[in-house]
Amino acid sequence: MYDNLVIVLAVAASVPFLLSLVPRVRLPGPVLEIVAGIVLGPAVLNLVQPDATVQALSVIGLSFLLFLAGLEIDFEQLRGPLANLVAIGLAASIVLAGVVGWGLNIAGLVESPLLIGIALVATSLGLLVPILKDADAVARPVGQLSIGGASAGEISAVVLLSLFFSEHSSSPASRILLLIGLACLAALIVVTSMRAKRSIWLSKTLVNLADTSAQIRVRLTMVLIVGLAAVAMQLGFEAVLGAFIAGAVVRLIAPDADQKHPQFHVKLQGIGYGFLVPVFFVTSGIQFDLGALFADTSSLLRVPMFLAALLLVRGLPALVYRRAGLSHAEVMASGLLQATSLPVIVVAATIGLKLDAIQPANAAALVAAGLLSVIVFPLIALPLLNRSPGHAKSRTPVEA
Repeated sequence: MYDNLVIVLAVAASVPFLLSLVPRVRLPGPVLEIVAGIVLGPAVLNLVQPDATVQALSVIGLSFLLFLAGLEIDFEQLRGPLANLVAIGLAASIVLAGVVGWGLNIAGLVESPLLIGIALVATSLGLLVPILKDADAVARPVGQLSIGGASAGEISAVVLLSLFFSEHSSSPASRILLLIGLACLAALIVVTSMRAKRSIWLSKTLVNLADTSAQIRVRLTMVLIVGLAAVAMQLGFEAVLGAFIAGAVVRLIAPDADQKHPQFHVKLQGIGYGFLVPVFFVTSGIQFDLGALFADTSSLLRVPMFLAALLLVRGLPALVYRRAGLSHAEVMASGLLQATSLPVIVVAATIGLKLDAIQPANAAALVAAGLLSVIVFPLIALPLLNRSPGHAKSRTPVEA
């Protein structure tokens, strides 16, 4: 019962050690986890199978991944003077995604232009933030715009994916009404929680139980994740939408949790990135249809096609950031980072295969393009950030 799960968890535990052997290679863990799953799975060595236990944990891992994505959204970046540029860039990405999706559909290369378009809109926010921190660019305009653009793209992709692609069929109008209802429920939870925080007794109780065996903050968060996921499913959406909203709700309730309760996010990340999320990525590799990707030359050529589409849809709109005074190098770096995407692409491919909205060859090529994007684009973007004028100004004379 646990044989396959042991192998999956062993792979997840081995990846950080393997990455530490080559510290100069900035390879994101999920990439190696998916590749390891491909090698050990039925496509190559056939040493592990995605049995019921592995698949169940993979589904939970997917939901937790989307929860952590929602938790990472900095809503302050979606307001203020730079918000208009982020909105213009997002609008341009959505238009370009529609054009690219329909163009590929007319050419007979993809089955669902809408699914492809949605998959191209997202950015891997969780991968982008560490890169910007390494370049000391988070507080600079290029960092604020990149994080804001990534947040907006990720929100839009998850919402659109749940709105238009679900196992439960209903009319678009009813779906929009149900989505508004779900948003109102989330807003009600935020308002109620904010008012409850004013209770001296409740606040004291939370503090007293937070770091004991009760782990009350973690328990309440798990109730919220599962509860909103269940409500989302009851309303006809994918559970991942509820989990994503749960992350955003937690962020809104406690926007300064990193400072006031520093262990809270660490515990949640420990559950997610230490256990559940790697299971999802390794399982995605195990289920990756390598045969479909290499079935013929046309399938393989779709990988660079989707990679170029990512760069067009998410990279080109970064040109609007020139209005904020960004240098050419910073604009190029921001475009490359916004075109870096993997988790939502994997989610879209998984849902698309389940609903027969995408062929295995296209799903494999799309995921392969996502893998390449998180390897290639950040490697090109980081030197551009380091040599930009803003980076030079942020350094002290000693460092210079």
